[in-house]
Order: sequence, then C-alpha cells, then structure tokens
Amino acid sequence: MFTGIVEELGEITAVENLGDPVEASRFRVRGPVVTEGAKHGDSIAVNGVCLTVVEHGADWFTADVMAETLKRSSLGALTTGSRVNLERPMVADGRFGGHIVQGHVDGTGTIIERLPSAHWEIVKIALPAELARYVVEKGSITVDGVSLTVVEAGADYFTLSLIPTTLDVTTLGFKQPGDPVNLEVDVLAKYVERMLGYAADGRDDGRDGTQGGTQ
Repeated sequence: MFTGIVEELGEITAVENLGDPVEASRFRVRGPVVTEGAKHGDSIAVNGVCLTVVEHGADWFTADVMAETLKRSSLGALTTGSRVNLERPMVADGRFGGHIVQGHVDGTGTIIERLPSAHWEIVKIALPAELARYVVEKGSITVDGVSLTVVEAGADYFTLSLIPTTLDVTTLGFKQPGDPVNLEVDVLAKYVERMLGYAADGRDDGRDGTQGGTQ
C-alpha cells in the first residue's frame, strides 16, 4: 500500500520492448532514494502504478510492465528521459501522510488547463465518465501517484489546487494541457458502491453465509 506522498522525481533511462508487437516493456528507472535498500521483488510506484523490482543497482532499478498496464495507464507514453514520480510502499510504523493508494490505476485523465496564481496553481483535468461518480469535492484522488484533494468535481472533469512544493517535486509541476495522467480514485468509494449495490438487490452481503432476503 502507498500513501501518495512522492519521495522523489526519477527518470526513465531506458525502455526495452519485450514483444513484437509490444506486449510488454522493461523500464530502467533512476531513483537513488527509492532504491536504497531495494531487493528483487520489492514494489515501487511509478507515476502511481505499482511495479515490481526485477534488477537494481546503487541508484536504479528495472521493472517489467505488462500489456494490460501499458494499455490502462500512461506508462506506455514514457520514453527515455521521461521524469516520473516514485514512491516506496508505506512501512507499518510510518506516518500516513496522504490516503490509501493501491497503485492500481483506474484509468487516465488529460490535463485541460493550468491557471497560475501568486502562491498556488489550479489544474483542471478531464476524466472518463465512469470514474466521475467516485470523485467528490474535498475528497481524495491520486494523480500520477500524488495524493491530492479535489477542489471542484464536474461531470467529466475535476480541479486541483497545487501548492509550490507539489509543483517543485512532482511531474505535475511541468505537465501541460494535453498531457495524460494516471488516475486512481478513492478505493473506499468503490467498496461503498459495491456494498450498496448488493444491499439494493438483496444479494448475499457476506456476513453470515446466507442469501440476503431469504431469512
């Protein structure tokens, strides 16, 4: 599990095609902070996508990215030189600074506009209609692996107010209108929707092993 608090801006230093046509890719990522103490099989979030360490060195690691991940996230657009947000999983005794982030991207959004001001910047992002119902004003959303608070929630967009620190230490500081971003909605909203759906149609709620509405 992650918290959406980015530890460092890393860099893609190589992309290897593992199939023809592309069925998978192997990324080599530079990130001296997140590779400290890294082991084969560890998880590291790259732009909000949980990836598994294959090989690693003093300041780099490699990770294999399957076709499904390339299709459902913006990782397929990464090339050598791309900057990426990096975060290691939360440790059990660590501070929970963001919100529950699984590293399972729900879809991609597109930056629509940026409105700078003296002390912060408003960013407007379009999102798929099927994800809009999980986004609420003052709720949490993960954008490229960054835990953020929604300012305005529209039918097909939402806005964020980004402080200077977020602009300085994440990819959201330099991404421009038209650029894709990975989105992970609050998993609690999806669980609530699922449970309410079961309750509404009388299906088994899983609490006592009986079918709902039959007792």
